[in-house]
Amino acid sequence: MLINEPRVVRAILWKDFTAIRRSKAVLLPMLIVPFVMLVLLPAVLGVIATRAASPDLSRLFDKLPHQVVEPIARLPQHEQLVVLINGYLLAPLFLIVPLMVSAVLAADAFAGEKERKTMEHLLHLPATDRDLFVAKVLSAYIPALIVSWVGFGCFLVVANTVSWPVMHRIFLPTTLWLLMIFWVAPAVSSVGLGVMTRVSARTRTTQEANQLGGAVILPLIFASLGQASGLLVLSPVVAIATGAALWTVGLLLLRGGIQRFTRDRLAGSC
Repeated sequence: MLINEPRVVRAILWKDFTAIRRSKAVLLPMLIVPFVMLVLLPAVLGVIATRAASPDLSRLFDKLPHQVVEPIARLPQHEQLVVLINGYLLAPLFLIVPLMVSAVLAADAFAGEKERKTMEHLLHLPATDRDLFVAKVLSAYIPALIVSWVGFGCFLVVANTVSWPVMHRIFLPTTLWLLMIFWVAPAVSSVGLGVMTRVSARTRTTQEANQLGGAVILPLIFASLGQASGLLVLSPVVAIATGAALWTVGLLLLRGGIQRFTRDRLAGSC
């Protein structure tokens, strides 16, 4: 059984969620950055794309991967720019947001307790080491999923609304979009989470955790930028397989973190 004392885990989660709500330094970036990336940016780019007078995208298409260009080139010319921007070029944001939010919260999971001088209280809770680690993982993972899924819902409303004068139909989400948001993006986040929780347990401050964890998180972000648009033109089978591979890596990292995590090691790093 993964959790031995569900009530203790819920109490830790409630405490951490309360701390997140009260901390402007954590809450504001966690909300403002996704709002800019998933709502404001798509709205502005969508309006620009819909007002463009059927531009010739042939030169741009020459610089893009063939698998991205092919499905767009089959559309009417006046729809191509709208679909290119809101349907493909903004796709990396939906892998970056949950990864970014979970990494920020995971960096604060243990290092933040040390900074706030609340580590002693945490160590004396009537919970097993496993329950303590799982609770801290969930306290970062759950908000990341909520922010990314709510942001995705807002993006769908904005993208379809601003594109309606050109598209005259709801063109998002597609099946591949849904797979990426609800399967691949959480898997990417789990990989970052598996790294950042272990880093946070070994560092003394949140800033130090972010600096050390960035060495792993930044390559993941760049990989997400490179692969997100491509996933949207591949088959659902490929998207499912990609997510499965990422889930495997993420769960192995988290499992290793659970096995190595002890109160003695956490106290020794204070």
